[in-house]
Amino acid sequence: MDLASSDLAALGAAELIRVSASIPRAAPRTFALLTACLVFPLSFAVLAHSLFTHPILLRIRGAAHSGFAPWLGLFAYQFIYLIVLFTFSLLSTAAAVFTVASLYTGKPASVSSSLSALRPILPRLLRTFLWVSLLMLAYHLAFALAVLLLIVVFAPNASESAPPSLAFVLFLLLVVLVFLGIHVYISALWHLASVVSVLEPLCGLAAMAKSRQLLQGRTGTAATLVVSYFAVCGATSLLFRAAVVKGRTEEGSFGLALPGRLLVGAVLVCVLVSVNLLGLLVQSVFYYACKAFHSQQIDRTALYEHLGGYLGEYVPLKSNIQMENL
Repeated sequence: MDLASSDLAALGAAELIRVSASIPRAAPRTFALLTACLVFPLSFAVLAHSLFTHPILLRIRGAAHSGFAPWLGLFAYQFIYLIVLFTFSLLSTAAAVFTVASLYTGKPASVSSSLSALRPILPRLLRTFLWVSLLMLAYHLAFALAVLLLIVVFAPNASESAPPSLAFVLFLLLVVLVFLGIHVYISALWHLASVVSVLEPLCGLAAMAKSRQLLQGRTGTAATLVVSYFAVCGATSLLFRAAVVKGRTEEGSFGLALPGRLLVGAVLVCVLVSVNLLGLLVQSVFYYACKAFHSQQIDRTALYEHLGGYLGEYVPLKSNIQMENL
């Protein structure tokens, strides 16, 4: 990553993806091991989740009185899935951001150094994640209240058997589009705040405020990247569910035999692994692009020292990063 600041500031979504995709060539062994240890379990858990929950849902749907056991199994799988997803998401983010920053500053990048840095980085990422979770909770409550308000307003004008009015459908579509845009913005804010939490002495609300400042003027690019990532992940999950999870005779399946389903499943897992790794790299490069866009020069020597602090190499942090925060 030896691009000049002016080049970084001018990068669009396609160029950011191209630059990010070239990063693993600088340390192929390191990224291969990190992908195998962290990104692969994360991606596999996302796709394999439906393998366990789908049969339980079919059992609950097919039996009028299925009992408490299927519901208990469903909640258990959901809980384990969320723990695995949460853990490997934080680990992958921390390792990818640290490794990219090491290459950016010329610091030797290795699996051992990246894994050693996880312990001091994770509490910072966890604090940022908790604040983002509270923000997402408020977002979902606001969305539910908006939909409830629409139902209350338009319900007196329609009978139970009558289809929803055109006004209700239009207003509902407008609310969904507005909140979808808010969701994309919060996602971009979260990913950028995660990078800030690793590379700057900020976390939690301070990292989110810094992320919001960096997004100014780059919101369109961030939205394009987030929507593209969600679209590819969503399409991969839908294909996996249709081709692998559903049985051969089940309606909506591709009718593949077991070897074919295994082959398609392996290909889709590899696709999601590549997409998740690229997404982690893009969010790191996007941070540097936002800094360059706002003419905030990054002192590579100070960033080198800051990364060394995670490994126990104590050097006082005196840099443009710290002066900006002051």
